[in-house]
Order: sequence, then structure tokens, then C-alpha cells
Amino acid sequence: MADPQPLLFQLSDHTTDSHHDQQYNKKASMDELIEQTIGNFGWAQVVQAILVSLASIFDSQQAFLSVYTDAEPTWHCINNCDSSNSNICSLPADSEWTWDGIASKTIISEWGLECSTAFIRGLPASSHFMGCILGTFLVARLADSSLGRKNMLFLSCLVMSITTSITILSNNVWIYSLMRFVTGVGRASIGTCTIVLLMEKVGRKWRNLVGIMDFFFFTTGIVSLPAIAYMNRDSSWRTIYLWTSVPALVYSAFLYVFVSESPRWLLMQGREEEAMKTLESLSTLNDIKLRMSSALYVGRKTSKVDVDDRFSSIKDLFGRRWARRRILALIILGFGIGLTYYGMTLGIGNLGFGIYLSVVFNGMIEISSFVVTYLVIEKWNRKSSLLIMCVASGIFSLMIILVGDERDETIKIGLELASFFGACMAYNMIMIYAIELFPTCVRNFATSMARQAITFGAVLSSILVAAGGDNKLVAYVVFGIVILCCGFFVVCLPETKGAPLFDTMDEQERHDNIDSIVV
Repeated sequence: MADPQPLLFQLSDHTTDSHHDQQYNKKASMDELIEQTIGNFGWAQVVQAILVSLASIFDSQQAFLSVYTDAEPTWHCINNCDSSNSNICSLPADSEWTWDGIASKTIISEWGLECSTAFIRGLPASSHFMGCILGTFLVARLADSSLGRKNMLFLSCLVMSITTSITILSNNVWIYSLMRFVTGVGRASIGTCTIVLLMEKVGRKWRNLVGIMDFFFFTTGIVSLPAIAYMNRDSSWRTIYLWTSVPALVYSAFLYVFVSESPRWLLMQGREEEAMKTLESLSTLNDIKLRMSSALYVGRKTSKVDVDDRFSSIKDLFGRRWARRRILALIILGFGIGLTYYGMTLGIGNLGFGIYLSVVFNGMIEISSFVVTYLVIEKWNRKSSLLIMCVASGIFSLMIILVGDERDETIKIGLELASFFGACMAYNMIMIYAIELFPTCVRNFATSMARQAITFGAVLSSILVAAGGDNKLVAYVVFGIVILCCGFFVVCLPETKGAPLFDTMDEQERHDNIDSIVV
């Protein structure tokens, strides 16, 4: 067991050789090595954190692009038409009307989908999120085994940007939905690889900060969409795709060249020389202390991941009862949070507010939630914080339907923002929580499972929003009930506040005093 104050930092510049030898004979754990070498948050780590977090901007843009590209534009009457009727499909057959602006403004106006079923209109968004779910099972485990965090992040960004560019060639809703599906498969691992790579490159003290930094960049992408859409409001929906795909393609090249791999993952793969070089590039220690800290780790036997077994993460995660119990609780909790979080964003237009300004309001609420989340996770434990936020979000969502359609729109917007604020905080917390619940050998895959449970909630929320029909507030009842019920599953999870990040399943079991039951 390491001392609370690592002896490494008690050494003076005049330490004797014999004292050095005593330190070399000690063997440090991987977490101790990380804490001793990159426990401080130096400039090199700040630069790496910014470079990695930039991926979240493009990730969030693709997640919420459909708010503008798949929306139904405004229209007006030309002749023999009642403009007070809000439903085009209920107008008489001899009515004459036209869209405000060009016909190719969105896919609804270009392909004449205004009278299509809710399934057809919601198919592109649902297909995209279904692609994200499938992508998790296809590629997410590779970030734990053969590819690593950096390479998986690079490939995901590259595939996402290329397929987004190709989407502009779509000439009907079916091809468009297929391309959105492929884009979803491509971006499936971006969110998870980003936050895992960030938190594995810093010490325990700074994990919460870099986690919040990632969420801030994610929201920056959301807030950028209204600006991009507004500047191109008189252009085709294809222009918005170009504005979001080309920068992502350029970023992929920068990522490959300038971002380093996770030292924890490299050590788990037995690639100690590469790991030490990465630690050296990130460390704020002087050369002597860095060499000593590295020497403390040399010779320690770790449970190396089998890089030839692409399913090693799945076997480790579902082969132990405690791990299965944790991931199941996380999946249920994530589904409830995702349904409300994405539903509030995708369905903001149903409250009768401007589509540009309402998304900006949501973005401002999300940014403010980061500050509150950081303060909360520094003071409170994870379990009670998550439960309170889920309950609060559910209650405010249910109150929207109580207000009804007759009341002032401002009241409904206020309740939506309050519910969204709770869902944002819950979303932030569960991602940090998921990383702390599992060791390095399965961390990326486990976090991906939790994240894609959130995405599965997004799939259903997009269908609920599209199927709102005449009563567009019914979806908020579903959002409120689901997040309320799912939130209580947090009681099945252990508390992780202040705990170290472990690297193997055995280390996690020893720390949590879990009986190792392998099935």
C-alpha cells in the first residue's frame, strides 16, 4: 500500500544514491504512477485536453443537426387558402400555398414529406441514433483492446466527417436515412473515447474538471448550430451539412498528428516504453523525479489485455456478477436520462417558440449546468446527486402538461428549461460516474454501453416528438415518468467519489470488497 504522501515527492534535490536505490526497489501501482507523474494539470495536459475535447463539438453537431435539416418550414397561402390553419394536410384539395423560402430548405419541403407519417418524418433521426447503438457493439470494444483510445477517436471522427459529406448527395428520404445511419455508426465511439481519454491523462484531482470541459465543448457544438442554420436560412439543408463536415475532416488530421494515446491503456498493453514517453510529454516533474517515478513501476506485473481477443472487454464485463449488475443499472439509468435530455432538445419546437432562439436558450441552460455540476460533484456524492436531478427533471417535465396549451408559452418554456437543466446535470454526472465504476481493461466499453443507453433513449424521444400530432405536450408526460422511474436505479450502484481509477477487474474487486463470482 502506498503512503498517503508518495515518498517520491519527499525527496530533495540532494538525495543520496542509497536512498535512490531504496526507492527503485519499491513497486508502484499504475494509479500511483499516474498520480506521481501527471497528477498536476500542466500546460501540456491543458493543450491535450483542448485538442481532445474539440471532437465533442462535431459530435454534438451531428447529434442535433436534424433539428434544422429535418424540420417543417413555415408556409403561406397564395390563393383560396385559409392561412390560419396550421395543418397543411387538412387544407382543401384546391388550396394554393407555398413554402416560405426555397423548397430545398429542409428535407420535408424538398421531398414533400409534410403529410407523411410520423414514422417517415422521424426515420432519419431515429436511424442516426440506431446507427450509434449498433456502432457501439461493433467498434467500441476495440478502444479497450487493439486500437486504443486515440486511434478509435481518430477513425470515428474521420468516418463521421466523410459520411456526413456524402449525405448531401441523397435524393430521397430512404437514402438520406441510410446515410444518417452510417454516420451514426461512425460517430458511435466519439463521445466515450473523448471523455475516457481526457480522464485517463490527468490525476484524480482534475478528473471532474476535464469531464466538465468535455461537456462544455459538446454544448458549444449545440449552440453553434443555430448560428450556422441562421446564416444559411435561405440556403439548402445540404449547406449545413457542408459547414459541419468539412471542419470535422480537418480536425481529424490534427487529432492524428498532435493527440497522444492514453498512458493507462499503453501500460495495460505492455507498451511501457511508449507509455513512459507519453507521461514524459505530459509531466510537470523534472527529469530526475520522472525517471524515479517510472522506475517505481518497472517490473510490476499487470493483467495485460489480450490484444488478439476483440471480445475481451465483453467477456470481462459480463463474466462477473457485480459488473453485470452495475452495467444493467447504468443502462436503465442512462435510458431515462437520454430520453429526457434528447427529447427536450429535439422537441423544443413543439412548445411554440422560435426554433433558433429556443435552442440557444437550451444551450445557455446546458452551459450553466456545467458550473453547477462541477460544484455539486466536488461537494456531494454521486448517488444522491443523480437521484435528486432525475427526480427534479421528471417533476418539471410533468408540470408542462398541467399548464396545458391555453397558458402563456413563457410558462411552458420555463418548465422545459428547468426540466432540461436537471437532465443536463444528470447526463454530466452519469458519464463521470460510469468511468469511475469500471477499471481500465473494460472502461471504454462499459462507458460506451451507458452512453448508448442514453442514445437509445434519443431514438425513442425522436419518435415521440415526431408522433406528437395534435397534442404535442404528451411526450413530456412520457419524459417525466421515465426519468423519474429510471432515476431510482442509482441506488443499486456503489459510491465512487474520491476513489482511484483501477486498471484490472481484480483490483476493482479488492478495493470494493466484492466477492469474485465468475459465470
